[in-house]
Amino acid sequence: MLQGTGSDVGKSLLAAGLCRLFTRQGLRVRPFKPQNMSNNAAVTADGGEIGRAQALQARAAGVPPTTDMNPVLLKPESDIGAQVVVQGRVVGHATARDYHALKPSLLPRVLESFNRLRSQAEMVVVEGAGSAAEVNLRAADIANMGFAEAADLPVILVGDIDRGGIIASIVGTWEILPAAERARLRGYIVNKFRGDPALFAPAVEFIKERTGLDCLGIVPWFKEAGLLPAEDSASLGAGKSGDGALHVAVPMLSRIANFDDFDPLAAEADVRLSMIPAGKPLPGDADLVVLPGSKSTIADLAFLRAQGWDIDLAAHLRRGGRVIGICAGYQMLGTAITDPQGVEGPAGSTAAGLGLLDVATEMGGDKVLRAIAGTDANGVAVAGYEMHMGRTDGPDRARPMLILAGHPDGAIAADGRVMGCYLHGLFASDAYRAALLGSLKTGRTGGIAYEAQVEAVLDRLAEHLTTHLDVAALRMIAGI
Repeated sequence: MLQGTGSDVGKSLLAAGLCRLFTRQGLRVRPFKPQNMSNNAAVTADGGEIGRAQALQARAAGVPPTTDMNPVLLKPESDIGAQVVVQGRVVGHATARDYHALKPSLLPRVLESFNRLRSQAEMVVVEGAGSAAEVNLRAADIANMGFAEAADLPVILVGDIDRGGIIASIVGTWEILPAAERARLRGYIVNKFRGDPALFAPAVEFIKERTGLDCLGIVPWFKEAGLLPAEDSASLGAGKSGDGALHVAVPMLSRIANFDDFDPLAAEADVRLSMIPAGKPLPGDADLVVLPGSKSTIADLAFLRAQGWDIDLAAHLRRGGRVIGICAGYQMLGTAITDPQGVEGPAGSTAAGLGLLDVATEMGGDKVLRAIAGTDANGVAVAGYEMHMGRTDGPDRARPMLILAGHPDGAIAADGRVMGCYLHGLFASDAYRAALLGSLKTGRTGGIAYEAQVEAVLDRLAEHLTTHLDVAALRMIAGI
């Protein structure tokens, strides 16, 4: 089990790399994360949802993602509350305090999923969440040492040297942990290193003296990490800078979800992707604005207006720009969003949409979770997944954006410059992405093969870790 000295130390990427590394060595490998918190989710082969990182790790291991790989997923809906997904299915909503009380009842389900995976594999690479030393949460922990103890796992600490303070964070974590949990630690990994590793040698000696822990590797910064789907919205930053001939802007909604939709656009050499933070206007030179998914559609529609982005969108369209809405973004483009059952707020409430598509959405019904394929309105192949609640209808649905599994999806405005659909992963379809970008730039042809690029980057990540980690020691720790 990989546990961090803090959040965002690179556990997810290391776990993906190790899944690919050990799979290439001929082992049957499965990824696992007992508890995840993310609004960037993936649809699984068994019709549920898990964190995007575990879907990437499954891909690295060469197996389809399943709900057992991330049995508890928390999808934040506010600063203090989240939707709770257990073994792929929504079971309710909870505040942070309520969820803390709920965790002990979830441990049996977590262990059930883990044991199923363990029966299928020679190695399970387990990823913790946040810090291994969150003593205020330890009593009911199912994400870090609480799970490691229940499943009887060896633990490797991961520290991020790029943020500074790694010596104190490793030694401090060891100092805080009780003796039984210290005994689970088999060593540590220094991640995101820049510069000369020899300069860290005195630190390795100091950590060994204070904790007895061995350094299992000093992993240099992996420059291609940005070419792999990210899970945490904190990693979005400002998007891809540069002088791309095509400028795509995405407003960063407060509960932005499934934002890896935009990775294929960012990967194109002639595309400049701008992720626009709160308080900043949508750029006037954008060729395309994409409204992303959101975990809280109605609240984020109000957030969008509070930033003045509705005014920016109107100006963008007056200049001849194009707009695409994905999932919640599609719902926002309509004339109204009604919530008769109180899915996102008071029952019976109605929010005025942006009015850029003549459609309206009614929240409610079962959550749609499925992988699906089809074509766009011009017959170009597309594939991806749906993950939404609510039903959208109206006159502009007579011009569907897509035909999925033989049925119309989405809508296109009469002038063709505003459209929306429910399909996540749309831009990963190479032919569709090439056609879309070609319509924005006269004479543009071709582009990258995105899925092939992801596979190649995972292979290079595995080679990177093979070079810089003590792989033999990791195999021994895992009992191989």
